[in-house]
Formats: sequence, C-alpha cells, structure tokens
Amino acid sequence: MTARTARTARGGDDGRVARGNETRRLVLDRAVALASVEGLDGLTVGRLAGDLGLSKSGVFALFGSKEDLQLATVRTAIRIFLEQVVHPAHELPHGMDRLWRLCTGWLAYSQGRVFPGGCFFYAAAAEYDARPGRLHDTIAAARRNWSSFLEQTLREAQQAGQARADVDREQLVFEISA
Repeated sequence: MTARTARTARGGDDGRVARGNETRRLVLDRAVALASVEGLDGLTVGRLAGDLGLSKSGVFALFGSKEDLQLATVRTAIRIFLEQVVHPAHELPHGMDRLWRLCTGWLAYSQGRVFPGGCFFYAAAAEYDARPGRLHDTIAAARRNWSSFLEQTLREAQQAGQARADVDREQLVFEISA
C-alpha cells in the first residue's frame, strides 16, 4: 500500500473531503440568500441543486434531510452575523465603545443588505415563532444570545462608569433591537 492509498483509505487528502466542504459552503451561501427572500420553508434540495447546477442526490447527501438543511442554513446565517457584527466589536475593550461598535455594525449589516431579503433572523423568527421544534429553538436561541450579549456589553459599560448606572438595561436592549 502506498502512502497515498493509505491516506485515502483513512479518508485522507484525495480531494473529496475538500470538494464536499466547498460544495456545502456553496449550497449554504445560496440557501441563506434564498431563505432570506422566500423563507426557510422555501428551501428545497431540488431548487438549490437547480440553481447551482448540482445533482439533487449530491445536495441531499450533504444534509440528509430538509430540516438538517434548514438548520445548517440558520447556523450559516448566525456565522455571517457574528463575522459582520460581533467579531469586529471584540477588537475593542469592554465598555461603551464596544456597545457603539455593535450598534453601528448591526446597522451596517442591516443597511448593507448582507442577505437579499433583509434581516434573516426577523424573517425566520416570524416564520417559526409559533412552531415547536429544532428550527424554532435554534432561531430563538440566536435572538436570545444577541440580546444577552448586548445586555452584557451595556453592563460592562456601566461597570466601567461609561454608562449611567440607573439605565434600564433590558429596556435599552429592547429599544436597540427593535
């Protein structure tokens, strides 16, 4: 057995894994764009395969079920939001500058139409608010995490003396998010 065949037998570097990962990224990029316009229920393996010139069986093999495709789409939207809004704010020290950066980053994210249909999370939350299940739970957790992070950042600004101590954090976070 050559070194190359041994690597391939172990799932090594014959390129299939890399191609599969790249195809998955391609499908998910299209899925978040499509879901932002047509909703998560509008996602179908056939539609994505047709849009991207892939086989339906190949797209299905990447996810295994429509719900898993939808969950992966939500997780991709979360990753994009974190990259666009949250991670740049982490470059700043705790306090009001970080909170301001979160707010301006969120506005830029919204105004820049990162997703063609607007805010992915507002649309997804409206679509799944009254439906129990993993999709609802994942979307609700993302929204809770965003609100909690804003509140934590405001608390840090208060502790640093950069925001008034009597500010109602919950109300201000609601107003920022509304």
